[in-house]
Amino acid sequence: MAQAIAVTPARTNAESDLENLPALLGRLGDQVTELVDTKISLLKVEVKEEANTYLHGGVMIAAGGVIAAVGFALVNVAAALGVSLLFANNGLSTTASYAAGFVTTGLFYLIVGGIVAMVMKNRLTHHNPAPARSIEELRKDKQWLTKEL
Repeated sequence: MAQAIAVTPARTNAESDLENLPALLGRLGDQVTELVDTKISLLKVEVKEEANTYLHGGVMIAAGGVIAAVGFALVNVAAALGVSLLFANNGLSTTASYAAGFVTTGLFYLIVGGIVAMVMKNRLTHHNPAPARSIEELRKDKQWLTKEL
């Protein structure tokens, strides 16, 4: 019995590469899609972090503004009581001591509220809202793509 051996012509690398080209392009497309999805996810996380930072800062500024408004109101009440006492008599009475208490308390709240508002304003002023990690990753990707192409 004779066995038949099939002889196939040898393929060249160029023919093999041309047949693999659609598969390579498909893989490249999948990888680029995955890369873009990853970059978009990173951008979403960074934007969410930035929004939380500004939200927290805004709440603290509002709280500082409320505290300062309370202080301002107390200072105004105390000033009104003090002025009314100056017109009423020249001696220090019980009402005058109440006025001094209002002034002291009002100034305390005014100072504390102003400090809180200024500290948070300065923190937000020095904060860079640009998504640094996404920008850096995009720069790296750009360098990699220019090298590869």
